[in-house]
Amino acid sequence: MTDSFIWPFLVYLAAVLGLVITMLALSAVLGQKRLDPATLAPFESGIVPAGDSNMPVSVEFYLVAIFFVLFDLETVFVFAWAVAFYELGWAGYAAISVFTFVLIVALIYAWRLGVLEWGRKTRVGLDEEKDL
Repeated sequence: MTDSFIWPFLVYLAAVLGLVITMLALSAVLGQKRLDPATLAPFESGIVPAGDSNMPVSVEFYLVAIFFVLFDLETVFVFAWAVAFYELGWAGYAAISVFTFVLIVALIYAWRLGVLEWGRKTRVGLDEEKDL
């Protein structure tokens, strides 16, 4: 009986491997054989690259990315809760309320620390303000 369960998986595996091998073989046969300087140059949206790609990036960009991921995950959890709203009842409502409250408190805390401010950083809440 286990053979009947594994048979579709093996057919799928064979189809995927066959497709990959076919694509690689066709690429090797039909692909470009010569290497021009233009072929090796990076190309992005029709813009010729200028300068070095190893330029420093400000920390604020990473902070924005982290906040985006955090609030994007919050959206996923809230959407999942909304889908199962009637099944979860008041217990689910209490859980999502606590979850949202904790995120709002964390956002206010980050805001008060000045994490969301771009530019010159100073610490808030100390006896004297010091530049970071």
